[in-house]
Amino acid sequence: MAEAKTEFLGTGRRKTAVARVRLSSGTGKITVNGRAFETYFPTDSLRIVVMQPLALTSTSDKFDARVNVSGGGPNGQAGAVRHGIARALLHADANLRPALKADGLLTRDPRMKERKKYGQPGARKRFQYSKR
Repeated sequence: MAEAKTEFLGTGRRKTAVARVRLSSGTGKITVNGRAFETYFPTDSLRIVVMQPLALTSTSDKFDARVNVSGGGPNGQAGAVRHGIARALLHADANLRPALKADGLLTRDPRMKERKKYGQPGARKRFQYSKR
């Protein structure tokens, strides 16, 4: 019979991006939407954001991560993956909670784009006022 692999699930959200993360024991390989982590997030700043929970808990070489992420742009997706990895790590080991919470990795960033209002060209901007 096939050996049962233990997987830890975590859902991360940021702006309009949603990331579903599956952590399993491994060597630290991360795939995002079936692509290698390095090709999906081309800039170093986005890679650092994604790796933050693993680096903080020094578990980057203990887990493999398979991530499905949709919606938003590169920054929102990187934030969502970070949130999902932090939540999945919490399922893997509850003792990591104080370290993750101290760095604010378990908190969902509530900042969203403000909606456009009627009678205005944008969310806050007004049309030019004409006195005469």
